[in-house]
Amino acid sequence: MRYTTAGESHGRALVTIVTDVPAGIPLQAADIDGDLARRQVGYGRGGRMKIETDRAAVLSGIRFGRTLGTPIALSIGNRDWDNWTDVMSTWGEPVESARVTAPRPGHADLSGIQKIGSRDVRDILERASARETAARVAAGAIGRALLREMGVSVSSCVTRIGDVEWSHEAGSTTPDTMLVEASDVRCPDAETSARMRQAIDDARAAGESLGGVFVVSVTGLVPGLGGYAQADQRLDARLGAAVLSIPAIKGVEFGDGFALAARPGSLAHDAIRYEVGEGFIRDTNRAGGLEGGMTNGEPLVVRAAMKPIPTLMTPLASVDIDTLDAIDASRERSDVCAVPAAAVVAEAEVALVLANAYAEKFGGDSVTDMRTALDVYRARIAR
Repeated sequence: MRYTTAGESHGRALVTIVTDVPAGIPLQAADIDGDLARRQVGYGRGGRMKIETDRAAVLSGIRFGRTLGTPIALSIGNRDWDNWTDVMSTWGEPVESARVTAPRPGHADLSGIQKIGSRDVRDILERASARETAARVAAGAIGRALLREMGVSVSSCVTRIGDVEWSHEAGSTTPDTMLVEASDVRCPDAETSARMRQAIDDARAAGESLGGVFVVSVTGLVPGLGGYAQADQRLDARLGAAVLSIPAIKGVEFGDGFALAARPGSLAHDAIRYEVGEGFIRDTNRAGGLEGGMTNGEPLVVRAAMKPIPTLMTPLASVDIDTLDAIDASRERSDVCAVPAAAVVAEAEVALVLANAYAEKFGGDSVTDMRTALDVYRARIAR
């Protein structure tokens, strides 16, 4: 299951096409729109989310609430397009007064205009904007629907915003705590959530932005998804690439991740035992559900670090690309903190990678055939 997106932040619409979709996946509009709504909310979001009410129009690939096994095309209209029709017009002459010439540090602005030779930073920022991730979330809802048929659940929570952290000891990597939408910052701990909101308020008052850390957890996975024989089969590599493709994500780790580098081997790996009727058991999950490039049957735990958003209301220094004079970086309407929203986007990316892994292992023509093959596989493992 793969996707391609198109569209600009202030263009008419975002579009995504999802291919390699098995036939027979039960899917309703609420499955897609519900995830889009989760992406829009979260403490620290900006004024744009007050304008948009994201809903996906299904253009192809679904009939009577079930996938046809053909490409699914989805469109998400941009309501803010009505305010940008002159600036973002498909035809005619550009509006000189709307040209952006002060690239923002930390954004795609400067590297992008150097790459394509544009004299208007807006040619870059409109597509590099995280608004594009709404299309990814719509695509991810299809992957999530397939995983649901395989008995798999995907969830997330926020463990850090700025310097406010919900400690690991409090259960930040415990999968069952992430199944509840606990707060508007998506942190299950009420006291930490309040401190996170205060940090966001302080950043807003100072003209700053904040990043943070979130965790995606997946339960119900069978062992053996992915592969060990070739580099491009390794599931941790695929998952890492997918999560790192989200704008502003700067680091990804699985399980205890970087902390493992400081431990001896006896405290880094998960001992295996066998119980009759239960099978192979690991009492710890330091590996985060991945060993040798494959799932091992334990919950998958993916942690990602998001940098602060580059658009600052108290902007950093930049250079005017016309005059080469020192100038403040440009300002676009932006969020103060988008870590809770990024967690929802990461859920979508992880769901798509895992849906593709299930289709590769159990056949991707129809959900019925996949479930049959999955049952046979589980029975063999049990024996």
